Amino acid sequence: MSTSASPVGPDPRRWKALVFICLAQLMVVLDGTVVQIALPDAKVDLGINTANQQWVITAYALAFGGLLLLGGRIADMWGRRRALMVGLVGFAFASALGGAAVNEAMLFGARALQGAFGALLAPAALSLLTVMFTSPQERARAFGIFGAIAGGGAAVGLLLGGLLTQVLDWRWTMYINVVFAAIALFGAILEIKEPARAETTTSGLDILGVILGGGGLALVVYGFSRAAEEGWGDTGTIICLVAAVVLLVAFVVWQSRCRNPLLPLRIVADRARGGAYLTVGLSVIAMFGSFLYLTLYMQVVHHYSPLSAGVAFLPMVLGMLIGSTQIAARLITRVPPRFLVVPGASLAALGMLLLSQISADSTRYWSVVFPALLLIGMGMGTVFMTSINLATYGVEPHDAGVASAMVNTSQQVGGAIGTALLNTIAATAAAAYVTDHMASVHDQAGAMALQAKALVHGESTGFYVAAGILAGVAVVAGLLINVRTPIGAAHETELAAAPPA
Repeated sequence: MSTSASPVGPDPRRWKALVFICLAQLMVVLDGTVVQIALPDAKVDLGINTANQQWVITAYALAFGGLLLLGGRIADMWGRRRALMVGLVGFAFASALGGAAVNEAMLFGARALQGAFGALLAPAALSLLTVMFTSPQERARAFGIFGAIAGGGAAVGLLLGGLLTQVLDWRWTMYINVVFAAIALFGAILEIKEPARAETTTSGLDILGVILGGGGLALVVYGFSRAAEEGWGDTGTIICLVAAVVLLVAFVVWQSRCRNPLLPLRIVADRARGGAYLTVGLSVIAMFGSFLYLTLYMQVVHHYSPLSAGVAFLPMVLGMLIGSTQIAARLITRVPPRFLVVPGASLAALGMLLLSQISADSTRYWSVVFPALLLIGMGMGTVFMTSINLATYGVEPHDAGVASAMVNTSQQVGGAIGTALLNTIAATAAAAYVTDHMASVHDQAGAMALQAKALVHGESTGFYVAAGILAGVAVVAGLLINVRTPIGAAHETELAAAPPA
């Protein structure tokens, strides 16, 4: 890993800029979940049938996941501040369009447009942090706050979605983005100043790479989303996933030969950085399972209102803040990154194991759910902050955008895989439970109780699997993240040259 020295000192307004950069990131992250709570009301209002309702979520995910690498490269070529501002304006317009939707086609189109501008906005926000905060201590603090938002924003989205839907109207889950974007844009104009570039960036855009990489990532996201709805044996699911593999293999081959590649392979070939990307992706797989299961557990089994369900997730947000800003940010310049990621993933795995003890008879909120969410938040806050910092540390300034896009890509692909994989596991376990206990049901009340117990049994099984995935994150981090010195304790080239442990 290497980086070019900035010819000027750090911008004195960087900490004010951090506020608006984080607000932009929060808007993108929470938009993945804020609409989930509002979906039932939107479905009734616009007459969306059950077969098409998934497109409210999928349209956003497809555009966002498929265009991230392009968005990162545009930020590198065009300017990160400019990309951020254009992304904010476009995201606000798409959100207003979605809030004013009069039919399902208009809403689906607005969601896709949100995803497209989000793919420009998210890499620009993270890459701005990468180039604005170069001091190890300041970088640790900035990335601690950013990591808490990246990890906890989805939980905040559940809370905000429940509040807006219950108090106002589902359309405000869209309109609220206009407010966020306006504040962030105002801050970007006044407070964000991108550091001067020490070298000329490449002017060529890899069009074939955009098609192969973007198409492959979009098919990965859609394939796993379809698997969650139609099953793994569905012909369309299989075709999508096979086509995704073909396109991504072709993308890698092309990137190794292209003069101006969309994704320079040196970025992901670095062992520690590649391990950081993999750590983020695997962690998100487990986390999305917890969001899905707990939402169903609270609202379907124990009849929480949308707002109450959102409030119930607050311990995870608190844990994220502690893990990112108080644990990882304080230790990342003192200990090697693996000594943060491995314990953090292990702590989150322990929280998932605790969640497996949920019951259909009582919520067990204070004895099980609350401490489990706190542990998961602390562990994941530590993991995300450290991994995101490592994934973008030492990258050449002209590659900062695409390196940041890879972080978001890991999150997006991980979310799609996690939702499909863990949902299938839980559904299979629940069906098996019903089959095994059907003989004991003699009336309607007994059948309803059996369904609730089966749902909880399936979710518990999913939590066990999520705990296993997080244990795997600890192993992956221990093996791949081979940097032996704290981030910032030595020159980046020395970090890259550290021998494998």
